[in-house]
Amino acid sequence: MKLWSYWRSSSAYRVRIALGLKGLPFEYAAVHLIRDGGAQHQAAFGDLNPLRQVPVLEVEDSGQRVALVQSVAIIEYLDERFPEPPLLPRTALDRAHVRALTESINSGIQPLQNTDTFRELRRHGIDTEDWARTFIAKGLAALEKMAAPRAGAFLFGDGVSLADVYLVPQLYNARRWGVALAAFPTLLRADENARRLPAFLAAAPDQQPDAEQP
Repeated sequence: MKLWSYWRSSSAYRVRIALGLKGLPFEYAAVHLIRDGGAQHQAAFGDLNPLRQVPVLEVEDSGQRVALVQSVAIIEYLDERFPEPPLLPRTALDRAHVRALTESINSGIQPLQNTDTFRELRRHGIDTEDWARTFIAKGLAALEKMAAPRAGAFLFGDGVSLADVYLVPQLYNARRWGVALAAFPTLLRADENARRLPAFLAAAPDQQPDAEQP
């Protein structure tokens, strides 16, 4: 497997966590999203992912080499192909709950504070730091309310799920942008417990080969 990644990309961070939880080795291919206008805009990378985003995971499956894109699709593929440990619960209702927590981050928070969004905001003279703090805090408040009734050590009960794989990178971004987190005890508990696990430790941005000094 070959993962096209950027150390600070929360979407790539999620896939690194999932690969670690599944115990799957992979080759790391760095894609610098900022330098020289962004390596994702080079033609060769556009052939891998027309949206020109990381992550991309290249896999061998049924004798074919395939480039998988979009973190939810990649991680659910990994969960289906390598089912242990499972990242989604057994029942349809529980899976719907975990997916709702996951999508609250994936589609409700992260797209509002990614590189392309910030680039466009700056073009219109909008302060990206205030923007990021506003929408991250709003999204985390909703996530706290959704997760709290069914949370345990992690966002759903006492085992790691897909929701935790998405939570930890999002809270990394929240801290980066100076979002106050004290009002989210459920999220902080799950984040603290997850970040103790080897797969989460190895996937952390500062542990990546392309990591840069702050």
